[in-house]
Amino acid sequence: MDELKVADKNTPYWWEAAPVRPLPPQPFARRLDVAIVGAGYAGLSAGLVLAREGRSVAAFDAINPGEGASSRNGGITSGSIRPDYATITRRFGEDKAKAVEAEGKLAREFLYDLIKTEGLDCDFKLVGRFMGAIGYDQYEKMARGAEALAKRLGIESYAVPHAEQGNYIGTEFYRGGTVRMDIGGLHPAKFHAELLRVALASGLTVHSRTPVISIEKDVSGFRVATSAGTVQARQVLVCTNGYTDAAAPFLRRRLVPVRSRIIATEELPPELMTRLMPKLMMMGENRELGFYYRPSPDGTRILLGGRDSSRGNSDPTAPTLRLRNGLVELFPELEKVRFSHSWFGNVAMNRDMLPRIFEKDGIVYATGFCGSGVVWAPWVGTRAANKLMGRAPEASSAFDFRPPASIPFYRGDPWFLPAIIKGYGLQDKIAWWRARR
Repeated sequence: MDELKVADKNTPYWWEAAPVRPLPPQPFARRLDVAIVGAGYAGLSAGLVLAREGRSVAAFDAINPGEGASSRNGGITSGSIRPDYATITRRFGEDKAKAVEAEGKLAREFLYDLIKTEGLDCDFKLVGRFMGAIGYDQYEKMARGAEALAKRLGIESYAVPHAEQGNYIGTEFYRGGTVRMDIGGLHPAKFHAELLRVALASGLTVHSRTPVISIEKDVSGFRVATSAGTVQARQVLVCTNGYTDAAAPFLRRRLVPVRSRIIATEELPPELMTRLMPKLMMMGENRELGFYYRPSPDGTRILLGGRDSSRGNSDPTAPTLRLRNGLVELFPELEKVRFSHSWFGNVAMNRDMLPRIFEKDGIVYATGFCGSGVVWAPWVGTRAANKLMGRAPEASSAFDFRPPASIPFYRGDPWFLPAIIKGYGLQDKIAWWRARR
């Protein structure tokens, strides 16, 4: 089994077709209408809107644009919200719960329209998503939720009983599941590259490998110090999410970077892919440390992702093996398969587990996508851009409210994550035991 412990490459599979590269040096403006911190999906989406409205705007990225989560994620257009409808109702009221749920539909539609209208070549396919149930009790709850979602929002959402599960996925691991047909898949690195292309053509300046060092308010706006010099900006928008650093200390105390790792199999025989993923849907499951998985855009591989509790430059063998074991648990036929790639990226969690737009000391933040940034980052970035321009209708969002609560004794080093992930794992074991009694 030694040869299965690590993958051939530790870089994202997505970079094979869409490598992330530094941009050529750009002219450095000393004065701007808007300075954007971060050039991922959110920062580029905001910059695109602002530049097209004639604002002088530049985005500064500490690494290469897209090198963070924007080119490392699974490419599933889920727009998931971690707390369920009942939890959001209990915490914030039913009006907020309804608004959050409805905005998910709007955000997906916005993304799909953006891809079509701008001609973004990113292998997007609206194939639907299957969610597997761990036990029949969970299936019944999920089935009721799918029915309620269809009634409330008119989304094609339905239950799949265990007897019909094989039409969607070639495994006996689940006890049925649900399908949503408003979710699809795309190539995340191609999506970022295309978004970057359109944003640059619209007049946005993007500085790669130019970290922001500090942001200070003054009488005419903000002094934004970067590694390439200081710029005077009338407004500032921070879109750093899971890669937030000391340049945004207020945000850093409220966002926890969590590693998510993905493995990609070698190319599989067509008949095997047809048996395991007959509809080539996006896939997921309802466990605290559940896996998300999908076929590659060309339908030749399976990519599977999940949480990674390792830290720093630790050996990737253990988290890669965890994903391998999960894949084999689902699909025993893949026990001897090799992996071409294993990589990780940071998602950003907060105490509310809701995306956020907020303003603090004049700085606007668009952040906190909680693992679903493919849908939420372009939507929230666009809303935040309209907020900067004072366009109330276009800026309106259920996620525009108070900042997330800070985390006690936390200043950017998530030392507590391994213990939390172990706790989630224990919850999953208990749930599994109850489901199989």
